[in-house]
Amino acid sequence: MKQKSRIIQEAYRRSFLTVFMLFCILLAMGQTTNEHAYSKDVAIIQQYDNIYKPPSNPILFVGSSSIRKWGTLQRDFGRYVVLNRGVGGFVLNDMIYFADQLIFKYKPRQIIMYVGENDLPQKTATADTVFQRFVKMYTLIRSRLPSIPFGYIAMKPSPSRAQFNDKCMAANKLIKDYLAGQPNTKFIDIYAPMTNSGQARPELFVKDMLHMNPKGYAIWEKMVRPYLLRP
Repeated sequence: MKQKSRIIQEAYRRSFLTVFMLFCILLAMGQTTNEHAYSKDVAIIQQYDNIYKPPSNPILFVGSSSIRKWGTLQRDFGRYVVLNRGVGGFVLNDMIYFADQLIFKYKPRQIIMYVGENDLPQKTATADTVFQRFVKMYTLIRSRLPSIPFGYIAMKPSPSRAQFNDKCMAANKLIKDYLAGQPNTKFIDIYAPMTNSGQARPELFVKDMLHMNPKGYAIWEKMVRPYLLRP
């Protein structure tokens, strides 16, 4: 009987361990599933900030990959004390989600933002959808930074996304008209200089026809510079 009891106890113990391990695996999977898609990217930026202290009250360039890939930003605007905190792939809701980590923590004296283009390919996103997301983001920023200059770079005409041009232009117009009624804001229209007879200029882009080459960034530098706060 004692031998049988020990066998039963051992079976229960193994069953408990199996169930416990399965629970731990499911818990870990749940945590991974619930983690934001760009949490690791933002964590890397935070680690970088711990090693290299960012400047105080910078002009903050923030948004998606067109900001992140602006490799000459520091050289282009070095005398203005700028900070690049772009994250490739960002949509407007990502910018809202990570506003504390990527905007407010730096206490910027000015914000220059490019985000929204990655929203355009979403099947459920209309021009008004993109606009409403923008308003939500802008309202959040103004709730914490009510008076600093804010510049929004228009969504660009990427050749690889030509099928979304109408949506892009409509969303740009909605945002431009909205910002025209907001204090201390600028809508920086880079769309027109990046087109020729209404068509995107492919010579401004790298092979993927989505991201820009130095010629494209030269246009951005020219269009953005007049709006930057003087040091």
